[in-house]
Amino acid sequence: MIATVNDEDLDILSIRKEFSTTPGPRFKKEGEFSGEEFRDRILSKRFLKAKEEEHKLIVDLDGTAGYGSSFLEEAFGGLARIYTAKSVDAVLQFKSDEETYLIDEIEGYIRSSK
Repeated sequence: MIATVNDEDLDILSIRKEFSTTPGPRFKKEGEFSGEEFRDRILSKRFLKAKEEEHKLIVDLDGTAGYGSSFLEEAFGGLARIYTAKSVDAVLQFKSDEETYLIDEIEGYIRSSK
């Protein structure tokens, strides 16, 4: 769901560059680079900043070794459980040239977070 916006109205968060090339499990207690850690340490802060500044936050999913569904659900579904699916959907957009199906998967986690 990439929309056309002005460059100054968006921010790009690369999971590979800013978090890990090897995203891990759902929870911190289960291992390194968890969805919970990503959400708490990086995603929530960037989401709130983009929301406050009325910018889109593009989450770049490319360049990792892959994602477990538990990582994606905890990071993005968890964000929607904290801030509502409507607000997350209004701010986040996703980019994946390597595994485009991930975008639908993540959007499903956001929609079903209620």
